Amino acid sequence: MEKQIDYSLIGERIREARKKKGWSQEKLSEEIDIATAFLSRVERGHSQINLKRLAQISRALDVPLEKLITGVDTSSEKYLDKELYSILINCSPDKQKLIYNIAKIVSGSDLVG
Repeated sequence: MEKQIDYSLIGERIREARKKKGWSQEKLSEEIDIATAFLSRVERGHSQINLKRLAQISRALDVPLEKLITGVDTSSEKYLDKELYSILINCSPDKQKLIYNIAKIVSGSDLVG
């Protein structure tokens, strides 16, 4: 199954990180030497951004690159909690039980019937 890159989500994450830092689009554009209009299109998901520019934004905003791409900050110790929860709530009860039992096996705990 091939996954498509969701440039709208990446743009939202850039906008969120920029605002959290207290920067305007103009400030971020100046920092990485791009046109403000281009950054605006990227943040709205109307333009694609290449990895080199995304890495520049990541460094400028002090946000891990993988967080801009996937929304997951792997530098956080608890990042898997949210990820596992997201996977589990999208599974059928039978699959949830299977995943739970696999986790129990891996952790060395007793299984659930």
